Amino acid sequence: MRWVGILSALWIGLSNTASSQTRIWADLPRVDSMCYQFQQLYTQIREESVLPDSARKLFSGIMFGLRGKFRTAEPFRLDSVRRDSLLRTAYFSFPLRNYSADAIGGSHGEGYRARGFDLFDYNVRGSHPAQDIFITDRNQDCIDDNTDRPADVLAMTSGVVLAIETAWTPGQEYRGGNWIWIYDPVLDGLWYYAHNNAVLVRPGDWVQSGQKISEVGRTGFNAYPARSPTHLHLMYLQLQADGLPQPQNPYEWLLTARNQ
Repeated sequence: MRWVGILSALWIGLSNTASSQTRIWADLPRVDSMCYQFQQLYTQIREESVLPDSARKLFSGIMFGLRGKFRTAEPFRLDSVRRDSLLRTAYFSFPLRNYSADAIGGSHGEGYRARGFDLFDYNVRGSHPAQDIFITDRNQDCIDDNTDRPADVLAMTSGVVLAIETAWTPGQEYRGGNWIWIYDPVLDGLWYYAHNNAVLVRPGDWVQSGQKISEVGRTGFNAYPARSPTHLHLMYLQLQADGLPQPQNPYEWLLTARNQ
């Protein structure tokens, strides 16, 4: 019965209290060293201090380590039938509070362009394997015009925070600005939330679907200029058998996500 309670909290997000999160995380494996390795590797990729082929090998090793940790925990031993059934339930939370799929940029998610994407070569440009979700912010002060408050970014699914960036400043060429990487052991994939203002989680934190993880900002080389409306940049990478990431369009998931 203990695992039944954990499953409910992990997958459906019925409970979001500090005490329940402490209980859940106590029953899950610690992955602090892998978080550190991921943070270090992603920084090296961004700074181009590691060759792409070497980065792929290091990345794959970290992902195999994560898989090994979580697949020893009972809630994550899912066959394809159980996983597909789960994804048809209320698994996903829409990642912006008070917003819905109408806020996704373009028509029918057409802003998603995965061709040419390479996570490991920072010189590769031109792809956009993500959905941008816009808030109403006419004066670009990162305050939602509808609520007169910052717009909350919510975790699409439950998972462990692998890495964050909080030190972006105007003038830096880094494209993501202040970002968050989260590993979802049920999907066996990575969520990337970029252009945040305030980041409210830390590496090693377990977050639940629908939990506030940050506030929408304008950080990042292309997101900061006035030509860019204020938005969340959301990317999902599905891990392959070799541990390497493959972009997957989250648009259909966004359409079925629970609004907060």
